[in-house]
Amino acid sequence: MADERYSEEACSVIDSLEQIGSQWRLIVLHDLQDGEKRFNELKRSTDASSRTLSRVLDDLQEMGFVDRRLEEESPVATYYSLTAKGESLFPVFDAIEQWAEEWLGDDADSVEAAATLADS
Repeated sequence: MADERYSEEACSVIDSLEQIGSQWRLIVLHDLQDGEKRFNELKRSTDASSRTLSRVLDDLQEMGFVDRRLEEESPVATYYSLTAKGESLFPVFDAIEQWAEEWLGDDADSVEAAATLADS
């Protein structure tokens, strides 16, 4: 039973990471935390090629993380923003950032050593 429960929990983590875990998806999702942006603004801020950015935005829109809004004034402009599902990732990104600061920063080795000493 314990193995079955572990597998189900691991599967949900793996499924989640497969949806948001590509480098470009994470970059775009993180960049849109600042609010709605035009395609060219995203292209500049993410440094993605037009083809890559277009593919990633299509994927994120299809999965329900991103909304696309077309403004048909002259010139035509396409805007992208996070949906409620996309915004729900904010605490996840914050937690990953805190973890990275603790364990991946320059002082990660000394933090780990201090934790080991404290447990002794």
